[in-house]
Amino acid sequence: MDFNINYYFENLEDKEDFFVKNIVKDSTNIIDLFDNAQEFITKTISENHVQVNKAKEIGNNVTIVGDYFIDEGVKLLDGCRIEGPVYIGKNCEVGYQAYVRPGTIMGDNCVVGFNSEVKNSVMRAGSKISSLAFLGDSVIGSKARIGSGVIVANRQFNQANIFYKADNGEKIDSNREFLGCILGDNSRLGANSTTQPGTCIGPYTWIYPLTPARGFIPAQKRVYQETNLHMEFNEKKELKKANWRDEKK
Repeated sequence: MDFNINYYFENLEDKEDFFVKNIVKDSTNIIDLFDNAQEFITKTISENHVQVNKAKEIGNNVTIVGDYFIDEGVKLLDGCRIEGPVYIGKNCEVGYQAYVRPGTIMGDNCVVGFNSEVKNSVMRAGSKISSLAFLGDSVIGSKARIGSGVIVANRQFNQANIFYKADNGEKIDSNREFLGCILGDNSRLGANSTTQPGTCIGPYTWIYPLTPARGFIPAQKRVYQETNLHMEFNEKKELKKANWRDEKK
């Protein structure tokens, strides 16, 4: 598999890009992104106990706790919860009942959709999480998309460290107990798809809806499962009016 940051993310020569300047820095290995993100959120937000909120719109019953930096043009819709330390860039949107958890860094123009949850992750500018999804301990690229109902698993069942498998079959210890997904620029996880801990997906790749993904998936691929649909005759039968009392009959 490819561990080089340049494989997953474009325009890394732009030193003014927030992601390049603060998260990539001089690193070349994708695993370094997590340490860099932690360093940024600690030194920029936590150590200075920053509590800056320049949001354009704050809905009803919005909760903001801990330390945070929320930039201009941000929309915080009804019922969402922001739990710092977090960094939210310009013109982002946190949807109804969404939950942004500690360690999260959102570049400009990002979206976290209705009732979705993002934890300890980096969202590069223009990326989006749709509704009812979970993204944990991950890095997603510019204009990447997390579809509705997607689960990015970030921990092994046995709670052991997460391993990668190199091209030669060698298992490489990430030295991390929590590690979700590296999703390259302009890639997509379709609705109700899942990724196993430590999944790495190259840029411009589409994981189709309902597809489980794992390991290393190269750039510019379409990934889906072959399915066989079976159709049988079904008699006409009108259903009863929906009523919870019917269950007791």
